[in-house]
Amino acid sequence: MKLCFTAKGATLDSLSEDRFGRAPYFVIVESENGSFEAIQNPYADGAGGVGPKAAQVLIANNVKALISGQVGGNAKEVLAAAGIAMYIYNAGGSVKDAFDQFTKNTLVRS
Repeated sequence: MKLCFTAKGATLDSLSEDRFGRAPYFVIVESENGSFEAIQNPYADGAGGVGPKAAQVLIANNVKALISGQVGGNAKEVLAAAGIAMYIYNAGGSVKDAFDQFTKNTLVRS
């Protein structure tokens, strides 16, 4: 299953980013084997309405779950309509830490 983590950088060691639509990177991890790719968020510096646009990036990449700190209402609607589960991670750790929390099933679903 493809998981998306909002991040400040492009690696598993990058710090997580609390804001979904403004996250500089989306680190997409394949949960079965741990492989990953990082996608630079083209909407991170947009003027407004970035959440729903960023959600389209996840949909286009067949993401099944998002792990982030905050997701705005409009983005939540788009993600929910696409069947993407959302989990809260705002502990300030790395993407790897967030992935570990996800695999241990300790994250709260939003």
